[in-house]
Amino acid sequence: MDKKDKKDEIILQQLEVIQTLTEHNLRRMGSDFWGAPSESPKGAPPPEAPRPSAAGESAPAAKSPDGQAAAGEEETLPPPEKLEDLQQELEGYVGLAAVKKEVRNLINLVKIHQLREQNGLPVAELSLHMVFSGSPGTGKTTIARLMARIFRSLGILSKGQLVEVDRAGLVAGYVGQTALKTKKAIDKALGGVLFIDEAYALNGSSGSDFGQEAIDTILKAMEDHRRDLVVIAAGYSDLMDRFIHSNPGLESRFNRFLHFEDYSPEELLEIFKARCRKGCYELEENAAGLVRDLLREENRDPESFGNARGVRNVFERILVCQATRLAGLENVTREDLTRLTAADVLAARGPEAESVQEAAAKSAPEREDP
Repeated sequence: MDKKDKKDEIILQQLEVIQTLTEHNLRRMGSDFWGAPSESPKGAPPPEAPRPSAAGESAPAAKSPDGQAAAGEEETLPPPEKLEDLQQELEGYVGLAAVKKEVRNLINLVKIHQLREQNGLPVAELSLHMVFSGSPGTGKTTIARLMARIFRSLGILSKGQLVEVDRAGLVAGYVGQTALKTKKAIDKALGGVLFIDEAYALNGSSGSDFGQEAIDTILKAMEDHRRDLVVIAAGYSDLMDRFIHSNPGLESRFNRFLHFEDYSPEELLEIFKARCRKGCYELEENAAGLVRDLLREENRDPESFGNARGVRNVFERILVCQATRLAGLENVTREDLTRLTAADVLAARGPEAESVQEAAAKSAPEREDP
């Protein structure tokens, strides 16, 4: 084998290693698009791992394909998480100052409500159904999931799970089927939170639309199961406002509104850095400003960019550019695999930055095999 063939073989082997490591890191990133803390609070389980049972408890019962416990078997639940840990997790999220304040206020309201009950004082019926409004990628689903866990910690909900649905998960195409389909989703959510994404889509434009049947079924369940079911309706701000005020039943049951603001360029950069920490990547100091500029360019329209979802896409583009750069090296070290450079960010910006990237590559010292 001549020297050229040997060099090509080494490059191919390195490419395979880089691809494998990149895929592994991406799988580890999780589904949190918008910068959850890189470390879980002490005593709290990681976001993606199933919460373990307490010592001495039996394993959870086997479940059927729809996620329910098998017939004749009771589901074994882990103990509620500590409220302090959940509040610490909330404060660790990037941005969301107004949402965090509203959640803190709601927790305090529930606590005082429970104290009045314990002391035999009269209390008003406490409605916890909420409307989350804002652009995509601002953390509505993640906060809804956290609220389900908080409500279980407070003793409001018996299970604390979140069941996410949209119009397709509630509305069927034939008379009588929508109520059955909606009831199935509600049954699955009992003891937790039913999260209805793009809830305004239930308002059909035609008189024969079955969305109203789903709304009526949900409203009845909110009344019948008001002590063990919370419904959160989410979507774009203007559309959600019109949706709630289009139906007196919705207006009377949804009286808590949380608006999720779009992220600022600085907050988007913090989310990017959080993804770096999770994936064991280090962003070079001179590359941070370039990432902020790239995110600002991409985020001209927050709705199409998707806020933190857009950060994930930019992050993955930069990883591809890093892999391409490393493929040209004779020897790739562990440090190389963890470092994201200005050249990687410039390459991710597109063809207009290629000349800058090439100049940076030529100025770099040549690497020699040890």
